[in-house]
Amino acid sequence: MNAQRTAHTVIDSPIGPLTLVNVDGVLCGVYMAEHRHQPNPATFGERDTAGFDEATTQLAEYFDGRRTDFTVTLAPRGTPFQMRVWDALRTIPYGETWTYGQLADALGSPAAVRAVGAANGKNPISIIVPCHRVVGSNGSLTGYAGGLDRKRFLLEREAERAGLRLGR
Repeated sequence: MNAQRTAHTVIDSPIGPLTLVNVDGVLCGVYMAEHRHQPNPATFGERDTAGFDEATTQLAEYFDGRRTDFTVTLAPRGTPFQMRVWDALRTIPYGETWTYGQLADALGSPAAVRAVGAANGKNPISIIVPCHRVVGSNGSLTGYAGGLDRKRFLLEREAERAGLRLGR
């Protein structure tokens, strides 16, 4: 059995440097500077740009306003419940927000709002798996692993490009 190869690269973005991590060329992490719930960077493998072309291109297109949906292959690692939450996050339309309650409802688990919030906070593939699109029950910006300033930036940029107005 061959050992898996883990590698990472760091790219620039309008919200600061992003660390991309892949295993055998499949993206499994996108982390911002000061990212909460980030694994130990020692687990990111060697720094290498190989295998990151598609993710790097799609993120650049997203930040340039030319991409609203990501198609890069992903391999997040988490519990079965976390994986369900992260899959549901990918159904939130670009430029829109859902509450944690709406996300729990979409999963068929309306009473699991806190568990959904915890899983959302541990999303390892920021931006591409759009955990930033989840807001508090009153529409307020609540916790974000990359910080509320980054969350606000992403939501405002998406809303502007989608021709929507972000509620406050």
